[in-house]
Amino acid sequence: MFKGSIVAIITPFKNGKLDVDTYISLIHHHLKNGTSGIVPAGTTGESPTLNHEEHMKVIELCVNECKGKIPVIAGTGSNSTNEAISLTKYAEKTGANAALVVTPYYNKPTQEGLYQHYKAINDECDIPIIIYNIPSRSVVDMSVDTMAKLFELKNIIGVKDATANLDRVDEQKRKIGKDFIQLSGEDGIALEFNLRGGRGCISVTANIAPKLCSEFQEASLAKNNDNLLVRAKEINDQLMPLHKSLFIESNPSPVKYAANLLKLCSDEVRLPLVKVTTESKEKIKSAMQHANLI
Repeated sequence: MFKGSIVAIITPFKNGKLDVDTYISLIHHHLKNGTSGIVPAGTTGESPTLNHEEHMKVIELCVNECKGKIPVIAGTGSNSTNEAISLTKYAEKTGANAALVVTPYYNKPTQEGLYQHYKAINDECDIPIIIYNIPSRSVVDMSVDTMAKLFELKNIIGVKDATANLDRVDEQKRKIGKDFIQLSGEDGIALEFNLRGGRGCISVTANIAPKLCSEFQEASLAKNNDNLLVRAKEINDQLMPLHKSLFIESNPSPVKYAANLLKLCSDEVRLPLVKVTTESKEKIKSAMQHANLI
């Protein structure tokens, strides 16, 4: 169920408010273009600046619009364990297929603290939980041993790995086993990630190039098919400048600008994020031209 091109969907705003109509149109855009799953209220969805009502709203809308056609992995993490439990319970009640729970940021918990945080969420809920390990934003790095211990719990099923360390894929597979779902959190290394045993990517680029990302994932996940592997490498080369340009400034400002160029939504972001500079705009345009998107 949880594999392929899974989009970390952007949250569109209009005059500072959640733009519900555009958000719904974005969801259907992905349903029509082969996206394998949607993550609402992730970092790319600007979860840090969504209030609780908005956070719950984007999850609910996503579940209702997808109608079981593709899985919804709701972003429900927090540096407050109680808040993470509350959001995860809501995602479960709404009908989300899984919860994506980021390692607690700012608090800097120990490995035991990380274990107890996820165990508390696991014990209070009955929905599959995917660990989101992103040391660059959270400061803490969950060890493979801690993941292995968590995988023994009833609801922990895998990881979104945004360490950018491909050796972790091998280590996690070796220590935890092939049933532990590994999803890349980095578009730029998704090809090698899958070749080493990953099952897909929770993608920023899929917001802009859903068909290409979907085709890329299908090709890169095909086993023992040299022709498809060649195709995966071709698409990877086509998209690589775009992968890089979408992080030229803080995510999701670049991807919202790219979405605006495609007339998918406005490039409005919430403070403390700001719109990308003129110089960055030119680089994003160039990357989109390289990918034959404009």
